[in-house]
Amino acid sequence: MPTISMFYGILVLMFYRDNRQHHLPHIHVRYQGEEAALAIEDGSILAGSIPSKQLKLVRAWLEIHKDALYVNWELAVNGEEPFRIPPLQ
Repeated sequence: MPTISMFYGILVLMFYRDNRQHHLPHIHVRYQGEEAALAIEDGSILAGSIPSKQLKLVRAWLEIHKDALYVNWELAVNGEEPFRIPPLQ
């Protein structure tokens, strides 16, 4: 489960071959012991939860990097290494 970005204490991960559980392109986010899976398309929460402030930051980052995230998703589901994506600044 490679970390593809980190910002403001938030880790953004994309698991290899992770297209069975949620059936949508998504990322995993960790913040201070809490975890959530978010759809790349609209930032909706598929599982778990993170605090509202961090969720807003992740959703803004998702919107900025949506195209790169879809490329990473294709790499990851095929078992290839996704690339790092710049953090939110």
